[in-house]
Amino acid sequence: QVQLVESGGGSVQAGGSLRVSCAASGAIHSRYSMAWFRQAPGKEREGVASIDIYGETTYADFVKGRFTISQDNAKNTLYLEMNSLKPEDSAMYFCAYKPRTGADLFAYDYYYWGQGTPVTVSS
Repeated sequence: QVQLVESGGGSVQAGGSLRVSCAASGAIHSRYSMAWFRQAPGKEREGVASIDIYGETTYADFVKGRFTISQDNAKNTLYLEMNSLKPEDSAMYFCAYKPRTGADLFAYDYYYWGQGTPVTVSS
């Protein structure tokens, strides 16, 4: 079992920045990948960014150049730095984990999920 706990969500004005974090604990595999997904009310969950233990990253087109995913392997913590935020970025942000490498954004590929942290961007 792997436990994921997100933090750092909140409210910000359009154009602002926010950083969300995800602390992982439990039976973490030596080779793994983690990702951020988001889901807005009435919309499907979508992949935002992913990273594997080797630092390979993947970003959704709608966040390229604005969001940066990173990890602190020693602390088993995942981060998502979000800049130039837009109202359409408002959503619940979830982190996810899978016990193998390969930074993809396919939700079905991830085994464990956090409870999410809300991000609200006002215009």
